[in-house]
Amino acid sequence: MLEKVIIQKTLRVPASTGAAGDGAAVARQLDAALLDAGFSASRAMLEHVGALAHGPAMDLAATVVSAVRELVGDYVEHNAYFIGFPDGVPDTVEFWIERLRAAVLTGGGTATDAQLRDAVLAGGVNLLDLPGYGTYQHTYAELLAAHDALVAAAGDRVTLLHLGDTAEEEAQRLYLAMAGSPTPLGAADLAILGELAVACMDGEQPAEVPVRENRAVLNGVRLVLGRPLVAVDTTTDVLRLACQVSGGDVSLATPTRFRALRRPERRVLLAALHDIVAASPDKLGDVARYAERWKRLGERLHPHEHGQWPRARDVFAVARGERRVRSLAGRAESAMRAGAVDSAASALSAAPGLLLRSADRLLRRATAAQRPAVLEAVTGALGSASGRVLCSLREHVGNRMAPASARMYASRSQRAWVGPDRRAPLPAGLVDELTALLDAEIAARLPELDRPLLVDPEVLDVALPLSGKASADGFAVLPRGSRAPVSGELLRFFTYWRQAGRRTDYDLSVLLLDDEFHTAGQVSWTNYHHDGVVHSGDITDAKDGATEFIDVPLTVGGPYVVPQVYIYAGESFDEVAESMFGYQTREREQRGAPFDARTVRARSQMRGPGRIALPMVFARGEDGWQAVWLHLYLRGRPSFNRVEDNTFTTADRVRALMERRYLTVSYLVDRWRSRAEVLAWDGRAPDEPVTFIGIEAPEGLPEGSETYTLNRLNELIPL
Repeated sequence: MLEKVIIQKTLRVPASTGAAGDGAAVARQLDAALLDAGFSASRAMLEHVGALAHGPAMDLAATVVSAVRELVGDYVEHNAYFIGFPDGVPDTVEFWIERLRAAVLTGGGTATDAQLRDAVLAGGVNLLDLPGYGTYQHTYAELLAAHDALVAAAGDRVTLLHLGDTAEEEAQRLYLAMAGSPTPLGAADLAILGELAVACMDGEQPAEVPVRENRAVLNGVRLVLGRPLVAVDTTTDVLRLACQVSGGDVSLATPTRFRALRRPERRVLLAALHDIVAASPDKLGDVARYAERWKRLGERLHPHEHGQWPRARDVFAVARGERRVRSLAGRAESAMRAGAVDSAASALSAAPGLLLRSADRLLRRATAAQRPAVLEAVTGALGSASGRVLCSLREHVGNRMAPASARMYASRSQRAWVGPDRRAPLPAGLVDELTALLDAEIAARLPELDRPLLVDPEVLDVALPLSGKASADGFAVLPRGSRAPVSGELLRFFTYWRQAGRRTDYDLSVLLLDDEFHTAGQVSWTNYHHDGVVHSGDITDAKDGATEFIDVPLTVGGPYVVPQVYIYAGESFDEVAESMFGYQTREREQRGAPFDARTVRARSQMRGPGRIALPMVFARGEDGWQAVWLHLYLRGRPSFNRVEDNTFTTADRVRALMERRYLTVSYLVDRWRSRAEVLAWDGRAPDEPVTFIGIEAPEGLPEGSETYTLNRLNELIPL
């Protein structure tokens, strides 16, 4: 239901249109239930619930509580293998011997401790065959009964929920924001955009949809509903649209199996292709890149049956190799191979975004005589490229003064390639010149503010969300490279998964790294203890869902703590019914069940390629510990992945990311300082309306204030 989606995306509760009455008792119950989950209702929201009749008030309260519990992962039972965790967790080998002894006794045999230990260390024992290994030996209710209630602490999280407008108005607002996003959305948000597009198709539409993937989602809905398509101006737009209506990947990262298309749908797609090619035959140059997919789509469109759109048939002729059309990138590459770098830059000037993405290579390969022409082409493209491309290039240039210790490239699918950085550094003068040009262009595109800019200092280290693909869906999830302070004395990681069909074994692990990013220790199912770090026990089957925990005292030796989730056996992160990772913070004296929503600081879904997930790293600096978001997946092996086998691969990627300088919110705030009054949020509400930027929206901002929180930070990226 859209109400829950709105609450989870915006932390705004749609106002009920139910009958008025006395819902004061429901409001009190709601307030108490929210506090148990680490949330609090604004005064306006409690007053709204209290003014509703009992039925509507209960319906609204149930929706709110359900939404926030799902948001922080409190909707499932997070059981632990060892009932007393973090206390009472045995030594790993001693535990295995205990399970082996139980197996021997079950069979009526006897064995000495030495014989049992030798059998375990020799690797001749299948742990899955041992009685009670990898399966819960107690119920969730028994686990709760074995633990005291959580001791409340001043640092426990309390997230504020605000009262919004009606569900229809909130849905329309969210739809316009997501459809008009200047940056690509992640897979989960694209699915939400599709739902909103259906609900809001007859309402106000975005003036512009700058991201082509978002455009494909909207046009997919319009095609199915028989509405005219909007802003389809390349052949690839049509291919994305066909993928969308077939339930495939609009990013084109993976192939789509096209469904049978209805005759009206085929006519619309063929007409669109005809118009695009008739207006600009050069756009056929994009077809060869996805030739095999065009061939498959041609089998569904039957272009030979429709003589009224002859230019559409040209697309499939190119795909089949019957006609050759060189792409813009191909022409530029030929010029590069011939050493005519200035000619390559001139050719790419027709596509400013592509030119700027190639700027580093062009400037490095250009001779001294060619460099002024290349720089002129790059400078000329700045005014035409999107703000997202400008910010990406500015971040890139900021990391090019010297070769990095390792070069890392994170793909759209969150896979990470790492290798040595063999690029020659760009000259310092050139970097300074490009930096000044980019800063000026980005600043000029920022909107004029007619009120003070009020900034929460905690948002300054959040990386600009240049792509939703560099993040994950969940609660308090930040873009890759973002840093957030870590409070408390104890970190507790948790991962939960529930298999869809076959036995699936995920393993939560922690890798500890020293100052040089060398391995300083690990904790996993093969090693329950290290330097105060404790594992909750190995679960090997998740038919009804399973959770593993790891406690890390923040006095641990080594400056880097890297939690990871390994697929030992079974379904991938994309195949399981559900999977998540998150972390909690607690004080030393705090007791309670292993999972408590009030101490959850962040929770992210795990959906991605590969067999190893690297959600984040925790780093200790001069000002204490920080959480740094990674959002990476490693290929791994099909089965039997373990932390011991991936220490070098993991450390390489962690080092590359930690040494990279990301463009953060503070960069945009600094651009605003010369054009607006910038104030730091100190917890006191201002007297006049402001533009507020922060992690969450505070209560008490004056009427007329504009707020940009986590779900809206992408709107700060200039167009």
